Amino acid sequence: MARYVDLTAEEQRAELARLREEHAAFKARGLALNMARGKPASDQLDLSLPLLDVLRSDSDLTSEDGTDCRNYGVIDGIPEAKRLMAAMLDDDPENVIVLGSSSLTAMYDAMARCLDFGTGGGAPWCTLPAVRWLCPVPGYDRHFAVCEALGIEMIPVPMGADGPDMDLVERLVAEDEAVKGIWCVPKYSNPGGVTYSDEVVRRLAAMECAADDFRIFWDNAYAVHHLFDDAADQDRLLDIADTCVEAGVPDRYLKFASTSKVTLPGAGVAALAASPEICDEIRAQMGAQVIGYDKINQLRHARFLRDAEGIAAHMRGHAAILRPKFALVQAKLHAALDEAAVATWSDPRGGYFVSFDGMPGTAARTVALAREAGVTMTGAGATWPYGRDPEDANIRIAPTLPPLEELDEALDVFACCAKMAALEALLAAE
Repeated sequence: MARYVDLTAEEQRAELARLREEHAAFKARGLALNMARGKPASDQLDLSLPLLDVLRSDSDLTSEDGTDCRNYGVIDGIPEAKRLMAAMLDDDPENVIVLGSSSLTAMYDAMARCLDFGTGGGAPWCTLPAVRWLCPVPGYDRHFAVCEALGIEMIPVPMGADGPDMDLVERLVAEDEAVKGIWCVPKYSNPGGVTYSDEVVRRLAAMECAADDFRIFWDNAYAVHHLFDDAADQDRLLDIADTCVEAGVPDRYLKFASTSKVTLPGAGVAALAASPEICDEIRAQMGAQVIGYDKINQLRHARFLRDAEGIAAHMRGHAAILRPKFALVQAKLHAALDEAAVATWSDPRGGYFVSFDGMPGTAARTVALAREAGVTMTGAGATWPYGRDPEDANIRIAPTLPPLEELDEALDVFACCAKMAALEALLAAE
């Protein structure tokens, strides 16, 4: 079969008719498959069940500094939890604040504090005529939801193979003091699996900003989520903290991470890292919000994962489960779509997603066709601010949750639907 664009209209209609029969057969099977959200599979969650037995009834529940973890106090985390999360944040323990279970909550709270109180001595953002935020696209829908909920205007910035379009970023931050920050998932990004190059990290730190209180929200969501065990096959990321210090803007970044996809989602540990000045600012503001987060859970995680080596060993178990699934995505998409030449997709070395770009104007239709056949996908447009992908092309594939055999079926359905949508678009354009 030649490329779809090279087929005659008659050949396109014949191929579409064949695919519609295939689609009808899928519908008749009554499938109920899900590739919508990046959830760990049940066998991944099993890896962390020993976490629940780390603290027994006869366990010493005192942290190394003498804190009784059963009681109130210690607003920013026990020492062993600070060290553990520093390993995930690539920072020093003294620059780490350990929080609750969700890094998304930590990011929401950080944004809300800037709105209510300002940051770095600047005016509260809520008092300003406008607040704008740069959003690399395709990107993370939950990030965008935070901005939308808080009334912050979002500006899409295209992602490249090495990070956001820095020419555009530098121009926007230099000319508009209302641009207060940028979302970054700098390693194995959501959804494209991109890791920022050293040049991009350095330019983010060194760029001239009209706003003195510009902030980089550095979401280390997938920093330890390698698909391969060999260091040569793992992406490396330049540290934003050291780079900002070198550039003379030590307060520019806030780093976030959690163990949500490392241990048990909703029952993990979240943390942030920032400069000493910004950490002091945050602790002062947190004092009215909390008396102390869950130190029992902090202690449990510190004793279970221990340190950077313990995290790496645990994540090798995750990689062994996920690697065949990501390999299957590549094999199935290449087999089904290479000849048709109607789509491109990412091939990440870590993270939780594959970013799929179909022909312009086909993403929503592909997702709808898949849903009709019993396969749930992330909604088309979700990877753009306000849910509006101007090309209607990008779809986030989340292969982690389904068992391998179900993923195999779901990919067959998805490929069929992507080809149907492409042929419909080609025929409609004639």
